[in-house]
Amino acid sequence: MKISICNELFQGWPIEKVFEYAAKLGYDGVEISPFTLADSVTEISAKRRNAIRRTAEDNGIEIVGLHWLLVKPEGLYINHPDEFIRIQTQEYIEALIHFCADIGGKILVHGSPHQRTIKEGWNSKDSWDYAKETFKVSLKTARQRNVFYCLEPLSPTQTNFINTVDEALQFVKEVRHPNFKMVFDCRTASASENSLTEALLRTLDSGYLRHVHMNDANGLGPGFGETKFTPILKTLLKYGYKGYISVEVFNFDPDPQTIASRSIGYLKGILEALSKE
Repeated sequence: MKISICNELFQGWPIEKVFEYAAKLGYDGVEISPFTLADSVTEISAKRRNAIRRTAEDNGIEIVGLHWLLVKPEGLYINHPDEFIRIQTQEYIEALIHFCADIGGKILVHGSPHQRTIKEGWNSKDSWDYAKETFKVSLKTARQRNVFYCLEPLSPTQTNFINTVDEALQFVKEVRHPNFKMVFDCRTASASENSLTEALLRTLDSGYLRHVHMNDANGLGPGFGETKFTPILKTLLKYGYKGYISVEVFNFDPDPQTIASRSIGYLKGILEALSKE
């Protein structure tokens, strides 16, 4: 099991500095929010993509992949009734997949709550089907570039479209594509599930789990609140999970250095204790 951290926490830091600092703290990887690099990944040249990849490699950091995919450019929407908007979104998702593969990433985490929320007056079944259409079109590129596109259930406070593990599993099953998987997010599960561990077990049993976000129910890093992470890590170890556990926070106080260092220290402490059991 490897540990990564999401780069948007390091507001204003060049990505090269993030790689260097993450490596210094002992992280294995970095998960990138594309909007921190450019308004659109189509603006990022091949030369720059190669430089990002090389810098990560030079620091011994694996670029895990991308998340917060559709924050920019404006106007994207996976399940909008307007076909033109959906086509634009499909094309940009394909551009994201190419960018991810170009910089060495293997997964794309699809959260982006504001670009999937069902608006008043929209038909919920149509919205479900439009989203399936968007992903099915885009997944052809994921297959070609050998990356995994991963759906992330989000809490009801963020969106009204796919909030629970079971809803996400149903969606992934209906899409039925080898490169379409799922993310387990601890903060979302805390808000949407009766039991974090039971929800994680259902995800693991499905065979669709590809990535895990580690965050407290309060939006802070692991170890900064009341969420119990020992049962989560114990369950992942028991199932032989070999993917990343990625620190993702929504509250950037007090500062990125404190959050990043304490989060990895907390997680490694639990893993070390579990290894001795």
